[in-house]
Amino acid sequence: MVAYFRMLAWYNRIANERLYEKCAALDRSEYLMERRGSFGSIQRLLNHLLLGDQIWMERFEGRGLQTPPLDTLLFDDFLDLRSARVQEDARIERFFTAIDDAFLSGSFAYVNNQGMRCVDPAPVAVGHFFNHQTHHRGQVHVMLSQTSIVPPALDMHRIINP
Repeated sequence: MVAYFRMLAWYNRIANERLYEKCAALDRSEYLMERRGSFGSIQRLLNHLLLGDQIWMERFEGRGLQTPPLDTLLFDDFLDLRSARVQEDARIERFFTAIDDAFLSGSFAYVNNQGMRCVDPAPVAVGHFFNHQTHHRGQVHVMLSQTSIVPPALDMHRIINP
């Protein structure tokens, strides 16, 4: 599982690079436009995705016992958000390069966004972490398809084995 999670960390970075490259081509009005789907716009959805990654990484690193509001707008400006995304993806890759089987034998206690105390086994938490990324990147992909920008290919097997 360690090798698989390392591959997902690498895939996450590449998929985000592709997605942000396409989002960078949007004009600000398209980027901010209200759309059907989670969080209502590309801007807010990308912010949520970064926030979710930061929340889980804090938990994985032994911090982050409380969960902030999931609709927190971290960055209004796309370039600032993109820079933070690059930094977070590097953090994710570094972290998962260093994990071992002992990490995966642990668990994570935290309070979720509804105030409920939770404890998740590490493999489930890490699996959710990467699944959450893929889920919301897919939603951004759909929102991009509603613009003049052609969404990028994000299929893992095409990124891993181009």
